[in-house]
Amino acid sequence: MMVVVIKDSDEKRVIARTVLEELTEWFEVEESREGYIHDCADWTFLAAKDDDRIMGFLCLKETGKATVELAVMGVMKEYHRNGVGRKLVEKAKEVAKADGYEFMQVKTVQMGMYEDYDRTNLFYMSCGFKEFEVFPLYWDEANPCQIYVVSL
Repeated sequence: MMVVVIKDSDEKRVIARTVLEELTEWFEVEESREGYIHDCADWTFLAAKDDDRIMGFLCLKETGKATVELAVMGVMKEYHRNGVGRKLVEKAKEVAKADGYEFMQVKTVQMGMYEDYDRTNLFYMSCGFKEFEVFPLYWDEANPCQIYVVSL
């Protein structure tokens, strides 16, 4: 497996669509899913590949002069819990640091709300992210937004 930076906008969208449409239980709102697919063309895009087979992707977008956000990430189900996500995050940290960023953030649902998101939160924490702040109404009452950060 290798993680590569993808520059071509059309290739970014094809990869994002392929992965996100397999993960509709996490990306169930079509409007949001289509938003990620559209917007990823303008973001730093990393893809995990095994030969020509797509395993997953991760996108970074600038949120401040020193900060980049892990805006969206998806790993094909058959590769879950095989280190693909971790390799994507580690490469993203390298790329962001090389691009001059000092911090990376990620938004997810606060721990304790949903089991699936609890696993996601534990994953980010295992990658070095620390709890930064919770915004209870950022999305809505049922989905309090937890922001995690990591220093690069």
